[in-house]
Amino acid sequence: MSLNKKSVDDINVKGKRVLVRCDFNVPLKEGKITDETRIVAALPTIQKLLNDGGKVILCSHLGKVKNGPNEGESLAPVAERLAEKLGKPVNFVSDYNVTGEAATAAVAAMNEGDVVLLQNTRFRGEEETKNGEQFSKELADLADVYVCDAFGSSHRAHASVAGVTKFISAKGGENVVGYLMQKEIDFLGKAVENPVRPFVAILGGAKVADKLNVIDNLLEKADTLIIGGGMAYTFLKAQGKEIGTSMLDESKIDYCNEMMAKAEKLGKKILLPVDAVTIKDFPNPIDAPIETETYDTDNMPADREGCDIGPKTRELYAKAVADAKTVVWNGPMGVFENPTLAAGTLAVAEALANAEATTIIGGGDSAAAVNQMGLGDKMSHISTGGGASLEFLEGKELPGVAAADDK
Repeated sequence: MSLNKKSVDDINVKGKRVLVRCDFNVPLKEGKITDETRIVAALPTIQKLLNDGGKVILCSHLGKVKNGPNEGESLAPVAERLAEKLGKPVNFVSDYNVTGEAATAAVAAMNEGDVVLLQNTRFRGEEETKNGEQFSKELADLADVYVCDAFGSSHRAHASVAGVTKFISAKGGENVVGYLMQKEIDFLGKAVENPVRPFVAILGGAKVADKLNVIDNLLEKADTLIIGGGMAYTFLKAQGKEIGTSMLDESKIDYCNEMMAKAEKLGKKILLPVDAVTIKDFPNPIDAPIETETYDTDNMPADREGCDIGPKTRELYAKAVADAKTVVWNGPMGVFENPTLAAGTLAVAEALANAEATTIIGGGDSAAAVNQMGLGDKMSHISTGGGASLEFLEGKELPGVAAADDK
């Protein structure tokens, strides 16, 4: 996948209709936005297009929309917040058809510097299906130029992400990436394709199965692979260690052995926990107070569950990070939703915050953890897409990136 894509800086949009795919998939509670990070992140691209005299048509999905269009997943609250942020009106087309007569009329009436926001793209079932051609064409009919700035959706070949580009190209229009997307490509792409070494990759989270291809791909690219979270116990089991009642992915033991053999063959290091914070029973609710005991991973009791990395492991991982020049982190080190079991994740976050390396957080839980701990501004880059960043780290081609025009 070529990563040298045309961006909003490479095009002239004066007087043109510009369709921008944003990621406005914001959390809502009783119709109110509880976290506006994604709206704020979209502003530089929108502002640039407005300043250049474009007619800016925004689209995005929100939620999973399982039971058809509904007001609870309408983009109306986004339109309101966006208007406040931009300091100008945002014409929200509330039509559940997304690209119907109301949208066509709203776009026809636009002047340079105007903003229209279309309704939730997932209100049209074709957005997510293989038969999205008609919807893709209708979206393209509204615009002259297409800008993808929704990295969080770029791993999906949806109508508003990739499908639309074919029809924009067919009429001589350009398909480019926005600033947010460009930043993701620059940081994640460079880390995977051409990292400054030593390159350390940190993987956590619950299951080995979720990270199979990432582990495999990163072993080829990184110098050291650090493993924490629930998935570490399957690796420890593969080494023949007692892991008690810790999370185990029995069917992946052979895979873990293969990966450890591969690392040895390639001269790479895999670091696994040397001690674990253990509990007797899982907390209910998840953030309830809990009693813990710490054991070396060489002598874990058969009746306890490892739920975080211990102090020796924290030190070991922090040292590896301190010596690195590039660090990518995806997945927590333990059950970080519980304050008692968050120490390992916090230690890794602090190690990254203090490192003199380029530090990249691969979205999802790691991004949430870093932000909750108030360390977000200490990282070089926090990815806006959990699933997309994982697929990037797997070495997969992302449809939303691939569909943009090469420079």
